[in-house]
Amino acid sequence: MTSPVEATLAYAEQFHHEDEILHVARQRGLEMGATPILPGGGAALCFLATAVNAKSVVEVGTGCGVSGLWLLRGMRPDGTLTSVDVEPEHQRLARQAFAEAGFSGGRVRLISGRALDVLPRLSDGGYDMVFADGAKQEYADYLAEAVRLLRVGGIVAFGNMLWRDRVADPAQRDADTVALREVGKLVQSDDRLRSVLIPLGDGLLAAIKIAK
Repeated sequence: MTSPVEATLAYAEQFHHEDEILHVARQRGLEMGATPILPGGGAALCFLATAVNAKSVVEVGTGCGVSGLWLLRGMRPDGTLTSVDVEPEHQRLARQAFAEAGFSGGRVRLISGRALDVLPRLSDGGYDMVFADGAKQEYADYLAEAVRLLRVGGIVAFGNMLWRDRVADPAQRDADTVALREVGKLVQSDDRLRSVLIPLGDGLLAAIKIAK
């Protein structure tokens, strides 16, 4: 039997719907072994990008384009998404999804490579939003880079912050789960950030940069 909490979370998730373009992009991602963000988390990304009037966004983990589509739909019409991934085939499929959604090549800059090699080359304070959904054990390093990259008032967000209910269970001590708990503590203790943990999808941790 479904508990009231489970029913409420399911209702919140189902409140957000994917259109055909997102659905197809999700199916491609699943076929490639990627795990696309769920609609609730995607809708939250779109909302956050809209809230900060995002023109320049960095994404760590292109996947096959699902999260990028949500971000682009929330960004300004003249905005540019810079997305980094180590899998060229994933990025090829993401580029296809972006084109199908009507986003021209000028709206998206896809960079193939390891995020921690790419992020240090991006400009200090030049971005409105950073979304990380890459290697969980690198999240703390992504956070350090994101704080540098963001303008004051910009937002950093991390996907999978509930990690299939493992993060809330203290008995779970695998490396990825421990890394997710650690980045949560880092965000909470950083006086430059004001944060919220959103229990949609697999969990989205978002923080606004309030000071340099």
